[in-house]
Amino acid sequence: MTPGRGDRAAPPAPEGHWEVRFADAASAKGWDNLARQARENTYRAWITMRTDPRPAAETPRHHRLKGSLAHGTHRGQPCEQWQIEVTGGGRVWYLLDMTRGTCWITFAGTGHPRATDRS
Repeated sequence: MTPGRGDRAAPPAPEGHWEVRFADAASAKGWDNLARQARENTYRAWITMRTDPRPAAETPRHHRLKGSLAHGTHRGQPCEQWQIEVTGGGRVWYLLDMTRGTCWITFAGTGHPRATDRS
């Protein structure tokens, strides 16, 4: 998605920080919806992805996904997939691209992602 007139300008990552980018248009739209619902928490999630996307001590609100969701690929590169619980139902999923130093947001939304529901 190319920025245009009126779009926010995201600052480039300073030395030692991660870039945070959207993997697709759906994740960008979900991010905007999440930000409208929980502005402060969404900002904190962005800061976390920027500074500590792979914490040494996982928490219930910030952890690596499990099973088949533990990994994903971006541009052919296998990556770990992580989750930040922004609200009770709102989540952000992202891939850690260690080669590029980038967090690729693959899902952002105000509701709990169906992919984690168990039958």
